[in-house]
Amino acid sequence: MPSLTTEQSNRMKKRAAVLSVALTVFLIVIKSIGVLLTGSLSILSSTIDSLSDLFASSITYLAIRYSSEPADCSHRYGHGKAEALSALIQAAFIAGSGIFIFYDGIHRLFSPRPLNETGIGIFIMIVSLIMTILLILYQKYVAARTHSKAISADSAHYTVDVMTNLSIILTLIVVNIFDINWFDTIIAVIISIYLLINAWKLAQDAMATLMDKELNPEIRENIRKIVMSCANVYGLHDLRTRDLGGAYFFELHLELDGSLPLSTTHQYSDEVEKQLQKAYPNAQIIIHQDPAGLKEDRLDHRLQGQCEI
Repeated sequence: MPSLTTEQSNRMKKRAAVLSVALTVFLIVIKSIGVLLTGSLSILSSTIDSLSDLFASSITYLAIRYSSEPADCSHRYGHGKAEALSALIQAAFIAGSGIFIFYDGIHRLFSPRPLNETGIGIFIMIVSLIMTILLILYQKYVAARTHSKAISADSAHYTVDVMTNLSIILTLIVVNIFDINWFDTIIAVIISIYLLINAWKLAQDAMATLMDKELNPEIRENIRKIVMSCANVYGLHDLRTRDLGGAYFFELHLELDGSLPLSTTHQYSDEVEKQLQKAYPNAQIIIHQDPAGLKEDRLDHRLQGQCEI
């Protein structure tokens, strides 16, 4: 599948964000009707999660618009990390939803409430389930093409919703057939715990980007292979990588023949950069040229034995 241009990537991300907000509004409306008709804590937990999703999806849209802005005098690396910041905010809202549902669930264990109109509730949750699955499929496609942290985080929200919708449908069926009202509360508490775990994972991923965590060892090893496959290259050292929010940043020291003129070493460096950008089209690359065999203090020496690559 051909790589997207920056403009195509930004357009695709914005479309996914708008679709997410529109669907969330629809889900909030029909789930609220379900809560009013059934009194189900499980449907209420899903409605609250959708409300947090609406806020989070709105933040995602704003973050994508901001991250799509080109580099300027104040942000010369661009604005891509706005997506990771939005994912961190989403994690906080998921965690808040989980805590609220957990608290209400424990309260209802001691003060149970009967459920009504479970058949209508089942129908509403099935509609929610189908719409959510369709959105997730589109979001995963967009995230795979654009490497967007914000869209991935938004997709994670709705993946949780699929799990919760399935469990709520099961709950309403059990209550409808066996009249076990406390089962609704138990499922709501389980959902809240799952929300908290998911929030923690999202926060970890967002913090990794914000803290400039190195890209995975496979990407680093591939960079090394590409660089060393280029003509006239003796070696490389002090390779640093990071995710700028949908675009990669590479910095490395390139070891070349020290007797060559600057114009020639510059030409060799340009060829290395060209090959790297074939593999990673939107990457920002900085190459420092060093004479091969130069003895100097290096980051690689300071980190020796601490890193995989």
